[in-house]
Amino acid sequence: MIWSEDYFVNREDVRLYVYRKRASAPQAGEAIKPVLVLVHGSTVSGRNTYDLQVPGGTDYSVMDYFAARGYDVWTMDHEGYGRSSWSGRGNSDVKTGAKDLAAVVPFILQKTGATQVNLFGSSSGALRACLYTAANPGTVARLGLSALVYTGAGSPTLEQRRKKLPEYSASPRRKVDLAFYEGMFNRDKPGSSDDAVPKAIAAAELPLVSEVPTGTYVDMCANLPLATPESIPCPTLVIRGEFDGIAAEPDLLDFFTRLPSKDKQFVVLSGIAHNPMMGVVRNKFHYALDTFLHAPL
Repeated sequence: MIWSEDYFVNREDVRLYVYRKRASAPQAGEAIKPVLVLVHGSTVSGRNTYDLQVPGGTDYSVMDYFAARGYDVWTMDHEGYGRSSWSGRGNSDVKTGAKDLAAVVPFILQKTGATQVNLFGSSSGALRACLYTAANPGTVARLGLSALVYTGAGSPTLEQRRKKLPEYSASPRRKVDLAFYEGMFNRDKPGSSDDAVPKAIAAAELPLVSEVPTGTYVDMCANLPLATPESIPCPTLVIRGEFDGIAAEPDLLDFFTRLPSKDKQFVVLSGIAHNPMMGVVRNKFHYALDTFLHAPL
């Protein structure tokens, strides 16, 4: 049975929800486990992205997968998402998400005794992770990114999303419901995920929220590039799903080439769309991230 615990960390007047999983409860005097921090994207909160429980499904929980393999695994809900509070100021954009991480990572280091974390982010979570790493390079041992967008060139999803930019810019929040979650999983490649996944997300998320922030949508439509690859010094993994409509391969290869570390990997996963941890062939994602975290330096 995987052990878990939840916490709250304050960033100014915002109460940020933090969630942790390990193979067993911490014991006094034990060796420090490697720490993995998972950063969520624009729509679904951290716990319901990385610890999703799908009826009849297995291995959807990224947290359980890595906890069983010896990691001390953490995630959080950014401001205005899930169980975290919302200040009512701004729209919880990518820069705000990096500030959330800057408040939470020191807490994680203090609780675990580690000096660095392994950081993984998907979609706008990848952008948050990039900005945090660039500003706090000494705290990140390795950085994993999936569904990243760099300049946005060649992205059909962003091309369509920009049509609603005036709406997203006019309000700090946008509505979510089951139909929205279903659209997320059908827009790139229908059949690349199971129909039970958006239903499981709706069952977990909608009791918590009916709206989520617009900030990362506005950022990805109007403010790219946000990440500066030249400022990321640590070993880095870039994952692209074969059918991802946001992460165009030439755009990502440009980002990858600019990374200064020679300990870097670019991985394309066949059969995967925008949400690699929730697809039918999610085992490919698990293998790619696990292999990167174990790679010798």
